Amino acid sequence: MTNPHAAATATSDHSEGMSYLSTIPQRVVRVYMPLSLIVIVLLFPFYWMVITSIKPKEHLLDLDTHNPFWTLQPTFEHIRDLLFRTEYPQWLWNTMFVAVSSTILSLIASVFAAYAITRIRYKGAQAVGGMIFLAYLVPPSILFIPLSTVVFQYGLFDTPFALILTYPTILIPFSTWLLMGYFKTIPYELEECALIDGANRWQILTKIVLPLAVPGLISAAIFCLTLCWNEFIYALTFINSTEKKTVPVAILSAFTDGDQYRWGSLMAGALVGSLPLVILYAFFVEHYVSAMTGAVKE
Repeated sequence: MTNPHAAATATSDHSEGMSYLSTIPQRVVRVYMPLSLIVIVLLFPFYWMVITSIKPKEHLLDLDTHNPFWTLQPTFEHIRDLLFRTEYPQWLWNTMFVAVSSTILSLIASVFAAYAITRIRYKGAQAVGGMIFLAYLVPPSILFIPLSTVVFQYGLFDTPFALILTYPTILIPFSTWLLMGYFKTIPYELEECALIDGANRWQILTKIVLPLAVPGLISAAIFCLTLCWNEFIYALTFINSTEKKTVPVAILSAFTDGDQYRWGSLMAGALVGSLPLVILYAFFVEHYVSAMTGAVKE
């Protein structure tokens, strides 16, 4: 016979999961308030950039008279000065060219490295993967000193190739680790069947592994592109000409007069420069989350 007490206990345990959120006050305190606080903290910097970039100059200089968090007289003067009175379009193109080129080089190297470590069985593969990831932990502020010597000796100083060839040193380790985790989620049986049918490693990589690893590739590409887009130390060290600079360095040098900062133009430059990444994340966020989840599984 079934024990009534045990059955009642099982029913109670089964129904309890999210019962602590059954009332509206509990949901407000436990869910809505923490989420609202997180959203405010995350979005406030973007709001500050927007509101600062559309404020008149006198509002930025006189915070005692004018509300620092709002303006009733928005102006697009700072954005107009940014786009038509500076070389900002050229800086944006430089940033895009460097970021895309570095991302492509890093992805090619990372795909080969991750595939060799995870899909080809040989002694010491895991140790190699661990050492590659440890290379990611080396701070860029330490690497740029010897890299600057190499760049100067090869005659790449003050050229976009100085950044395109040095950015992979900080992109490849993490991208390789990310793709290793995603490649491990692809069943080995697919490769074994392809080998039995006469396919070589190159055909397996290009026709089986890479099509299945598209979310991982997108995630690695987004990571690389974001890091290149926002990188500051290498761009400041290796590029000297104003017309060849990238956005993070150019707007800081162009809109700073001694100890005076033109905050309206600075914030407008930061806002416009962040829009391509925002659009990129909006289109590929599902693939990005999928790839990160796949990497964590392993």
